[in-house]
Amino acid sequence: MSAVVDTVIFDLGNVLIAWDPRRLYRQLIDDEAQREWFLREVCNSAWNEQQDAGRPWAEATALLRAKFPQHADWIDAYHHRWEETLVGPIEESVVLLAALKARGVRLLALTNWSQETFPVARRRYPFLRWFEGIVVSGEERLVKPDPRIYQRLLDRYAVDPARALYIDDSARNVAAAEALGMRGWWFRDAAGLRDCLTGLALLEGEARHG
Repeated sequence: MSAVVDTVIFDLGNVLIAWDPRRLYRQLIDDEAQREWFLREVCNSAWNEQQDAGRPWAEATALLRAKFPQHADWIDAYHHRWEETLVGPIEESVVLLAALKARGVRLLALTNWSQETFPVARRRYPFLRWFEGIVVSGEERLVKPDPRIYQRLLDRYAVDPARALYIDDSARNVAAAEALGMRGWWFRDAAGLRDCLTGLALLEGEARHG
């Protein structure tokens, strides 16, 4: 018989907090094709992931300015105007988080996020204080789906993986959690997550309408 889930571990970006660098670069680069080229070839996801892994932003932007000096202003904007890449809370997901909190479910978070920019999110989004603990990749110098960062959370907060549900918008990150014995949920929308939580008896119908 499966263990009862009593702990829910959330990813943050694009599960509870919508994030999109295009929100900033639509203000800076009018031409869509050029904007997409810049975000694919210059300030791309692989480059950004290194900041999530702990690389300092000053080092990261200096590397790109040396390679693309003609785009130095756009490169610097990724760091200095980073707050403008935050779209805002995903309200339907925050409703579910609040319902879990009200029911006394243990709440933790595991996020790929730069240690330099995460304090911005902490300041902007009070619901982050609802978590017992948040493991931030930039602080740990490990990024998902490296199993060591999941294990660090499990060890730090004495979590039994058989009693934990892990939620992430990345299928590979969910698979990594499942490989360590957790239940996993690949987040596509709040409605699906609500059904998952209800099916595990973590929520009742009151969360359905927020």
